[in-house]
Amino acid sequence: MKSLVINKDDLRHNIKVIKDLAKLDIPDDNGKVYKLIGVVKGNGYGLGLIEYSEFLIDNGISTLAVATVEEALQIRKSGIKEDILMMSSTSIKEDLKALIDNDIIITIGSKECAKIVKELSKENDKKIRAYIKIDTGFGRYGFLYNDIKTIIDTIKELSNIKIEGMYSHFSLAYYKNDKWTKEQFNRFLNVIEALKLNDINIENYHMCNSPAFLNYPEMHLNGARIGSAFLGRVDATNNVGLKRIGKLKTNITEIKTVPKGYNIGYLNSYKTKRETKIAIIQVGYMDGYNIALKTDMFRFVDKLRGLSHSIKSFFRKTCLKVTINDKKYNIIGKVGMYHITIDITNSDIKINDLVYLDVNPLHVDSKIRREYV
Repeated sequence: MKSLVINKDDLRHNIKVIKDLAKLDIPDDNGKVYKLIGVVKGNGYGLGLIEYSEFLIDNGISTLAVATVEEALQIRKSGIKEDILMMSSTSIKEDLKALIDNDIIITIGSKECAKIVKELSKENDKKIRAYIKIDTGFGRYGFLYNDIKTIIDTIKELSNIKIEGMYSHFSLAYYKNDKWTKEQFNRFLNVIEALKLNDINIENYHMCNSPAFLNYPEMHLNGARIGSAFLGRVDATNNVGLKRIGKLKTNITEIKTVPKGYNIGYLNSYKTKRETKIAIIQVGYMDGYNIALKTDMFRFVDKLRGLSHSIKSFFRKTCLKVTINDKKYNIIGKVGMYHITIDITNSDIKINDLVYLDVNPLHVDSKIRREYV
C-alpha cells in the first residue's frame, strides 16, 4: 500500500524557521504585527488539503490561502473556521456568491469583479471582506499598477466592503539582486503611496511569496504568503536550513534473478551487465514519480539555458535511486506507468520490505494516502 509520508517534526521545524525570520512577535513602526499566510493550494502543495491546513493552524498559522473556489469551499466544509483568502480574482457572480456565503476573503482585481461584489453586498447581509490585487508586471490577476485612477475610484466605490489588504505577486524572485523584482516592488510601493495621498489607508500589504521572503527581507512589508518554503522545496539562493518534506513509501512486491544481458523495462533501455537480482515496486509516473513537465519557455535565452542543462545532464553519470533498509539502490530501466525495477544484487532484501522514494509532493496523485508521522 502506497502513501506519501510527511515527517511532522521536520514540517514543524520549517514552520518555526519561517516564523522566526518573520519576527511575528515584534510590531513594526506603526504597531502592526507581521502576518504570515499559509498557502495550501494544489492539495496543500501535495500534503493533503485538509490535513495540511489543520497542521498549519495547530502550529500558529491562522490565515490560509487558496487558488480555487473548490479549495476554499472544501476547507470551509471540513469545519475549519480560520480566515481563508481566495487569491484568484473572479468576475463570475456564482463563484463570488459561494465564497461570500462561506465567509471567504475574496480578491478584487478588476472593475468587473468590483461591480459584482457591490451588487452582492446589496443582496447579502454578510459583511464582505476583501483584498485588492495589483498587477505589477506578472500579467495575470489584478488592476494594472499604473492605472491609479481606476484603483482609487474602485476602492472608494467599495465603501461598504471591508478592504483588509492589498497585494501583488513577483514573477522572478528566485534570484537575488534582480532588477525586475526590484522594479515590481517599487511599482507596488508607488500604488501604496498614491492611495495614502488620497486618504485610503489599508491595513495589510504583502508581496512576498516563498522565494521573495527568503531572498528579499527588505521587501517583507507587513506580511507574506508562504507555500513551498514550508515544504523545504523552495527556489531560493539560501533555504536557511529548511528540511525537505515528503517521501513516497511503498513495498517490494516481487523479487527474482535474471541472467547477464537481460532487457529491463520498456524500449529495452537497460541490459544487465551480470546476473542481477531485481526487485519490483508498484510505483510509477502515474503516481507522480519522475514526471517531466513540458517546457513552456519561449525566450531564446531560456531555450539556451535548457539546452545547456540537457548537455550537462548527458555527460553526467546519474541514476535514480530508492532507499531500502537505510541503503540506496539503483533504479534500472525506464520508469513505468505503475512499476519500477530496482537492482538489489548482493542484498538480503525481502518481499514486503519498505521502499522510500524522494518525490515532489505536489506531483503525487491525490488518491494516494497522506501519512503524517
